[in-house]
Amino acid sequence: MAGNKLELKNRTVDTQEDKLDAPSSQRALSRSQQTLDRYINFIPTVAFPVTLQTSWEALSVSFGAGLLNGGPTALVWGLLLCLVGTLTIALSLAEMASITPVVGAQYRWTALYSPRGFGPPAFWSLLQGWITCFAWIAVCTQVCFLEGTIVQGLIILNNSTYIPQGWHGTLLAYAILAVPLFCNIFARRVLAPLEVLGGIVHIALFVVFVVVLVAMSPRSSAGFVFATSITDQSGYSQPGVSWCLGLLATAFPLGGFDGVIHMAAEVKNAPLRIPQAMVLTVLINGAMAWGIIVTILFCIGDPSEVSQTPYMYPIIQILLNSTGSKGATTAIMAFILFIGVVAVFSTLASVSRLTWAFARDGGLPFSPFFAKVHPTLRVPLNSLLLITAIVMLLNLINIGSTTAFFAILSLNTLSLYLSYIIPIVLFTIHKIRGFYVPYGPFKLPRGLGLPINIFAICYAVFIAVFLPWPSAVPVSAETMNYAGPVLGFVIMLSILDWMISGRKRFRVPVDVRQGDVDGSGDETQS
Repeated sequence: MAGNKLELKNRTVDTQEDKLDAPSSQRALSRSQQTLDRYINFIPTVAFPVTLQTSWEALSVSFGAGLLNGGPTALVWGLLLCLVGTLTIALSLAEMASITPVVGAQYRWTALYSPRGFGPPAFWSLLQGWITCFAWIAVCTQVCFLEGTIVQGLIILNNSTYIPQGWHGTLLAYAILAVPLFCNIFARRVLAPLEVLGGIVHIALFVVFVVVLVAMSPRSSAGFVFATSITDQSGYSQPGVSWCLGLLATAFPLGGFDGVIHMAAEVKNAPLRIPQAMVLTVLINGAMAWGIIVTILFCIGDPSEVSQTPYMYPIIQILLNSTGSKGATTAIMAFILFIGVVAVFSTLASVSRLTWAFARDGGLPFSPFFAKVHPTLRVPLNSLLLITAIVMLLNLINIGSTTAFFAILSLNTLSLYLSYIIPIVLFTIHKIRGFYVPYGPFKLPRGLGLPINIFAICYAVFIAVFLPWPSAVPVSAETMNYAGPVLGFVIMLSILDWMISGRKRFRVPVDVRQGDVDGSGDETQS
């Protein structure tokens, strides 16, 4: 009897996903072309965003920016603030994911909760779709680039005559991209066990890092770690501004937990498992990120030596100082490279599904082509190859101009936070106005839902305000933060697309009018 109920529940979820993911513009496609297979169980569902986010590894590589602005207090206490803020964002999105667990996620929810008089819901949904897709493309590009430059740092460590070049980094990024691409195409079912393996290595390597650093490194004082602020190194005259900019080093590694939402079509019991995975990811990775930054600061040695390392990343210098061995340092960093490859696998899978869903709704030019699922491989192959081609093209920019390349990379965190803010604001307005909310199996406690939503909005807006700021002044071409201008370009591109053909091409499958959200009407085309 219990087995029949579970089967009926999963069948209901499948029906909901098919119903919500089938726009009229794509009805000519057969059902086998429109849908993906549900095969991912709970543990791989949690391991997927945990390894995709790789928070403690990302923080160990990028914490140098926080030392420049804010210092240890911005890294230690700022991380706790970012953990609480990110958790409220994850909880707010998790509620929506439980109600409507669809691959399109943010752009679908934006249309679903867009109030009357706010303009055409399809316009805001299309805008959100472009922002979210570009954000995840930038994330994939950045992970490949970071992996490639870590390899370059290890080459410098082991070969002092090596002189890194931009094209070296591009070719190494291509090499990092190749294996995840192959697996996404020909071995999609490897995703679940590989994510579990990546999650195990992710946690085990954290323990190794902490043990090695604590056992073999010199000690900083507790006063340095927990009470020292550095606000006079970046040129900002207001210490508060400098400290807030330091928070960005800790906010960046906690983003991207929403990647698992875009796998909703392949997750069993998605209305419950997707929200659980998002929240657990933030808690698990946030705790490990705080542990690693406290460990690093206690074991950092001379901060100036670490920040001026010739090995490209401070963590390589710290490991070398601790172990005294180039071989040991290279071996430990190799495991970080492995986790990075798993993260690329996850990111490619996530963004290709997002692009596929967006194309099914007519969000892209040539949408019917990119909305297809390969009948044999059972993956959205055309969307996957599109994303791969864009990532490869973006990495070519690094050959000509590192500054221009970093301008593209700066897009990812800001656009991710914007993709969180918009649906949460609309969902909160929907609640405040007293409309009926058909909650799923994951629901915030009564009386805490709205406060959590409001805090999430305040935190996300606060982070988004500081994300476009330059890390140092006076501003030069090298220190300029291009996140704002690049995001503005993406927004202009999406508006241009709407004006040319998007308003005719793009259709959100569910009626987004308030009456239908309230449950008083049938689903119709928007």
